[in-house]
Amino acid sequence: MGKVRPDNVKRAARELVERFPEKFSVEFESNKKNVDVLTNVRSKKLKNRIAGYITKIIGRKITEKNLEESSKTSQANQRKDKMSSKG
Repeated sequence: MGKVRPDNVKRAARELVERFPEKFSVEFESNKKNVDVLTNVRSKKLKNRIAGYITKIIGRKITEKNLEESSKTSQANQRKDKMSSKG
């Protein structure tokens, strides 16, 4: 089984992504610097955990967008194929 993240890490990460979505990316190092600038968390371990969870959140969002786009594209291609096979 995987590691469980504490609620305070998840809450802080979600709030930061909600408030400053343009500041974060899938790169952990840049997220770590932004967490340091945007919060008053002193613990290095806690900052790293928040930055890691933010990286995971952003990665999921990008994956979801890609899946939605690819499913829309495949649906459009299927419609084209149906139309061309009828004629």
